[in-house]
Amino acid sequence: MPAARESLLDSAYAALARRPWPAVRMVDVAAAAGVSRQTLYNEFGGKEGLARALLRREADAYLAGVERALTAPADPPGRLAATAEWITMAAGENALVRGLITGCWSDRLPALGRTAVPSAGAGPAQRRADGPLPSPADFVALVRDRAVAVLAGPDGPDGGAAEAAELARSCELVVRLALSCVSAPPGAGGVAGLVRGVLQRQPARAEFSVPSRTAGARSPR
Repeated sequence: MPAARESLLDSAYAALARRPWPAVRMVDVAAAAGVSRQTLYNEFGGKEGLARALLRREADAYLAGVERALTAPADPPGRLAATAEWITMAAGENALVRGLITGCWSDRLPALGRTAVPSAGAGPAQRRADGPLPSPADFVALVRDRAVAVLAGPDGPDGGAAEAAELARSCELVVRLALSCVSAPPGAGGVAGLVRGVLQRQPARAEFSVPSRTAGARSPR
């Protein structure tokens, strides 16, 4: 029941915005979504399953935002700056995302382990939600590796393994810089200004000084 599942997740997210997770009641979540409590239990198996599904959905939305930033029509520094801005904005606006990517959990959020649990839900979506949740280090690696893949293109950097390693280092530096701005917001210029300043000083800066080969740029005639 994809529609009912999404409605229940929306309802759970709204409930969490109003009160701590321990105070969120399954019957209220079901009522707000317009379905029976039995439907909720059939879909998620229980409150822990609902929490894990909610976390998985927010993690997927966060990574989808990273993908949009990395594939936007801009030069490589612009793409990385946009990615850093998305990271800080997503973490600032969504407590679940902030907890997932920084590891800083408040007592308002679901207290869940990141290891897989036996799934009591009805379908593949819940089995995936009940699988292992990425750690903050996993999220850094996911964003770094996707940035490298997008910026380097299908053939990889022209300079081979050494340049690929420098590119990966620069991309990871951008991600970690963005994460630092979650707890200590930057001043004038914002995180985008910090990213551009850092990239200008990186050994792989040539990679960031020309339009990306994946940005749709045309060869000169």
